[in-house]
Amino acid sequence: MRRAVRAEWAKTWSDPGAAWLLAALVVLSVAVSAAAIGTARCQAAACGQDPARISLTGVYLGQAVAALAGVLATGGEYGTGMIRVTLAAISRRRRLLAAKALVLAGPVLAAAVLATVAPMLAARFVLPGHGFTVAHGYDLVSGGMWRAALCAAVYLTLVAVFSLGVTTAVRDSAAAIGIVLGIVYLFPVVAQLFRGQTLQRHLEQIGPLAAGLDAQATIGLRGLPLTPWQGLGVVALWAAGALILGGAALCLRDA
Repeated sequence: MRRAVRAEWAKTWSDPGAAWLLAALVVLSVAVSAAAIGTARCQAAACGQDPARISLTGVYLGQAVAALAGVLATGGEYGTGMIRVTLAAISRRRRLLAAKALVLAGPVLAAAVLATVAPMLAARFVLPGHGFTVAHGYDLVSGGMWRAALCAAVYLTLVAVFSLGVTTAVRDSAAAIGIVLGIVYLFPVVAQLFRGQTLQRHLEQIGPLAAGLDAQATIGLRGLPLTPWQGLGVVALWAAGALILGGAALCLRDA
């Protein structure tokens, strides 16, 4: 396993594009979050806005970059045919996929922590001047804020791993990114098309984006379809399912 991880690390991170993707994940997420923090206002007590979600607005865009990183982690090899060389060097295919997931998840998690903690620190100093004060019922130094930042970082990492599994299953970068972004962004739209509140709530409970947003909430938790940790668990199940599907496809098909 060490050899597989070492080989995948050298192959993946010798490509400058991988580092640029991680930089884009941090920069774009922080920029969008900073814009949201700068424009947020709370003029009265219990104004209904969640300071954690405001601070983590950049996750909406950052997840697309994380998905792209997951797709490129293996999609490029299928596009160029280099996957045959990889499989010749590492014949145990489940081990290969596990190594790819580890090599992808570690750096993405590090970048995601920067992308979520930096806006949270900025919000701690900026939002009180915009009305998010203790007098209005907000505590920007509470553990819930940092739990939301941690959950957001893990969510971005799971999106990347989910994308890796989908790409391994379909073996085409364009198809994979379309499937991943469709599931992430269109699932909430489809849920809104159903009038029944019960069905709509169930769709929100199983969709990765809605579940990931629930994991980042700090107010109104009782009214959410899922608790924060349940939401993160749903996203983890999507990632695990994609890896299982990708692993099965990798083992059952020729390169």
